[in-house]
Amino acid sequence: MLPLFCYGLLAAVWVLDLITPQLFVAAILFNGPIALSSLALRGRLTTQLVVLAEIANVVSGYVNGVQSGRQWDVIAIGDRLLLAASFVLVGYLSIKTQQFAREAGVSAGRARQIEIEKALREATGRVRGSLNVDLVLRGVLRESMKLLGASRALLVVRESTFATPLVMLLESVDGDVSYARRALSMEMASLVARAGETEAPFAVTPDDPLGRLTLEALAAREALVVRIASGSDMDCVLIACVTGSGALVPDARIVTEAFSEQAATALDQARIFTQLGRQNQEIARQNEEIGRRGDVIRDIVYALAHDLRTPLSAAELTMNQALAGAYGELPERYVPILRATLGANADERRIVETLLLVARYEAGEESNVRERIAVGDLVNRVANDFRPIVEAKTIALEVDAKDALSVMGDAHEIRRALINLVANAVEATPKHGAIRLSAERHEDDVVIVVADNGYGVPPERQSGLFQRFSGARGGAGTGLGLYIVRRIAEKHGGTVAFTPNEPRGSVFSVTLPYREE
Repeated sequence: MLPLFCYGLLAAVWVLDLITPQLFVAAILFNGPIALSSLALRGRLTTQLVVLAEIANVVSGYVNGVQSGRQWDVIAIGDRLLLAASFVLVGYLSIKTQQFAREAGVSAGRARQIEIEKALREATGRVRGSLNVDLVLRGVLRESMKLLGASRALLVVRESTFATPLVMLLESVDGDVSYARRALSMEMASLVARAGETEAPFAVTPDDPLGRLTLEALAAREALVVRIASGSDMDCVLIACVTGSGALVPDARIVTEAFSEQAATALDQARIFTQLGRQNQEIARQNEEIGRRGDVIRDIVYALAHDLRTPLSAAELTMNQALAGAYGELPERYVPILRATLGANADERRIVETLLLVARYEAGEESNVRERIAVGDLVNRVANDFRPIVEAKTIALEVDAKDALSVMGDAHEIRRALINLVANAVEATPKHGAIRLSAERHEDDVVIVVADNGYGVPPERQSGLFQRFSGARGGAGTGLGLYIVRRIAEKHGGTVAFTPNEPRGSVFSVTLPYREE
């Protein structure tokens, strides 16, 4: 509109200049539209007006001279030249004014943007300062009123599709939030539904009948609506209302859109934190239940093991006395039966002792005995205990243990670990096989090795050898022997390992810290 007015004004001045005498230089009025063009902030328009004014000035001067009988007054010509210079000067100043105005506008815009970003940052920090969903929702209401300059703010919260919505209302920044779980009016339901379909904030104004009805329901003069699209099932719609003579801040929609995104993030964080809290409580409850059940199982194992040890020991004593003739001479056919029963009784006692030891380790009731142990002497004693068995199976048993080696710990437990390894080797080695026990020092450790050339361990079972109920070989045993070996080694600061023995068999090693004599 302004460019057309400038062109029209310039044309009117030109006509006036054409019909006035030569000495009445009306062309000075050309500076009016040139100066006026600076309001349009368009340099090209100003340049075009300067060029047209120069052309019009020349044409008018020529026409005035022709009208005076082709006599051109020197003063009039000089005035025309001065006016031509003034057109350029005014045009230049107008263009400079436009540049300064644009720069001032950019600076003002940047200042406003910085102000908005600062306000958003502070508001977001206060909203995200809590990890409680209810406190976050309260913060969203309060901070939205501060940011937008609203007179009142509502938050419609729906936890699920068919749930009755919760309406939270804040009448003033310093007031308290009121809660009401109720069905929405038709106008409010329509507004919330529209917010769910629209990503960007939108204003409700009295320009249309529906807008007027909605504002009447809200008792407001103007409203700004946005959906807070969090990633949870919770759906929230924020409504900022203006009442009386109040007004929303400039750039309210931009501010609302940015704030709604940050509010959605804050709600997601609070929801995740709440879920984690509930999950932690459930995990704690389950752990407590597992611990309670573990205590019950441990107590049952203790009770059964202790109750079984007494009758097993009594039965063993009675059968040994019977074999020794304490109750008279036994029939010949009873002797092998009694010996087999003694062997089964011994197996049962070993199982009971193993269960007791596992229960003790699982309960943390480990031995605290720490004494110097001569490894060579211990290895030889274990080998001697097994010699009758290996001789009966025609298995060669070789021992190579240095007497000078020593470690610190519980001799009874380390002996049990070695017995478990040797017993497994004897069981896995066929007749005419070989077993080798050795102990030697490797730097700061003592390594005790039990190697055999028996059946070995299948590859699919090697990874779980030292786990509970995974270590039994050949389908026999409780599956706890190697697990106990590992626990004993670890308790003494050592490790246990398995490697296949080439061309066949197994090599089990227990590594313990070396102790100087």
